Amino acid sequence: MPSTTNEQNFGRTSLNAIPRHLIDRYSTAIPRYTSYPTAPNFSADYKQNSYQQSARDSNQVLLPRDLSVYVHVPFCHSLCYFCGCNKVITRQSNAKVDRYVDHLIQEMALRSKYFDSDRRVTQIHFGGGTPNFLREAQLAELLEHISVQFHLDLPSRLEVGIEIDPRSIDARGVKQLANAGFNRFSIGVQDFSPEVQQAVNRIQDEKATLAVIDAALQVSSSVNVDLICGLPKQDVESFSQTLDKIVDAGVSRIAAYNFAYLPERIKAQRMIDPSDLPTQQVRLDLTEITRQKLLSAGYQHIGMDHFALPNDSLSKAQNEDSLQRNFQGYTTHAATDLIGLGASAISQFKNAFAQNATSLSDYMSAIDANKIPVDRGVLLDDDDVLRADLIQHIMCRNVINLDRPIRNIVDNNSEQTIADYFADEIDRLAQFEKDELIKRSPKQLQVTELGSYFRRQLAACFDEYLPDKLKISCTSQPGYKDSKLNNKASRNVVKFSQAL
Repeated sequence: MPSTTNEQNFGRTSLNAIPRHLIDRYSTAIPRYTSYPTAPNFSADYKQNSYQQSARDSNQVLLPRDLSVYVHVPFCHSLCYFCGCNKVITRQSNAKVDRYVDHLIQEMALRSKYFDSDRRVTQIHFGGGTPNFLREAQLAELLEHISVQFHLDLPSRLEVGIEIDPRSIDARGVKQLANAGFNRFSIGVQDFSPEVQQAVNRIQDEKATLAVIDAALQVSSSVNVDLICGLPKQDVESFSQTLDKIVDAGVSRIAAYNFAYLPERIKAQRMIDPSDLPTQQVRLDLTEITRQKLLSAGYQHIGMDHFALPNDSLSKAQNEDSLQRNFQGYTTHAATDLIGLGASAISQFKNAFAQNATSLSDYMSAIDANKIPVDRGVLLDDDDVLRADLIQHIMCRNVINLDRPIRNIVDNNSEQTIADYFADEIDRLAQFEKDELIKRSPKQLQVTELGSYFRRQLAACFDEYLPDKLKISCTSQPGYKDSKLNNKASRNVVKFSQAL
């Protein structure tokens, strides 16, 4: 049954503006926590043999976890200046694309033998890049090979999602994807304003985009639209109109990301004129009008910049405590091992992460040599696993049970509870409590409705790899020093700054 506490606390009705002094206090460059440790902390020491052992180990637990399969398709027809994804600009399908599909199929065969045949795949997701860059026949072929190499869950329970660019598909194409087995769609819109589209080199026809959204709604109960706040030339009035049109379309999920302008790291963003970027106040206004409009329209705040209608599976998962956060963002299954296929794709186990080679040439060369194309990764020690578990709960739950024994999370005979293990960190959350972002008791940490917009900042207080100077609220007390936290962080200041 859904938790009464959860239902009372998730932000669905409060339309009061988020106080500016809280935004200023907690504004800092911190991860989005799609993993812990985060990707900048992966090491080149983790290779194919490490992955093979991690996969074998994942079969040996008493109740092996279900599987999720992610397929990365890096190809795009044109360059969007805001995009930081691993992508290859290719105007049309060619031999390189065909070779890549062949290598994806080979990679499935290489990986599948390390997982017991009775482990069920409950989720499949195609991301990019632009997954619908591939021909319908190629996408159907990839799905068919996944079904051959892995044990799929029943069709009624299997989630098969795809990110689509509405500029390169029409209503007929959406129906073909549905016939191939896709039942969840994520559609990139960003902003309907012609001026904004011109500034980021992503011109897309509003009428055609809405037709694609409508076609997806005809064949799926779960349709997401991606928007971005803070793009060049963006203003509150025009973005408000975009929001109204998306809400009127009836999509079940909306992700309104905040644009991160990082031209020193993302080459495409150097094409953006910085003088076109909205001011900090306009960015705040864009975020606030988004929140106000979506809550007023009946959307439920899932976390950070994600919203969903109450009848969407994401909202249901939130209410039933089965929500999870991984490299695809918020998902509906609480515990799966993730198999990443394709260049730069990341795999995830309870105690390990593994990322594939990012360049197409390195990725395909490894597979040609009959090797799993793992380029780097990380093995988690018990401390990492405990922190990852707590951060996952902070990002996805409103009530965190501090009374859980740590032996339920790691192989340990200790009588310590979460509250015992993280006593120092929890004691330093006084500012969060004073600002009414959390409520504390000896056995529970409760994230308030207001606090749900500051989950990243709360999670950062338990991040051992994060430089102390970025944990503003955790390190504000005079004389704060924690050698346990500083050990790993001191080794990762440079890596973290490079990854922001």
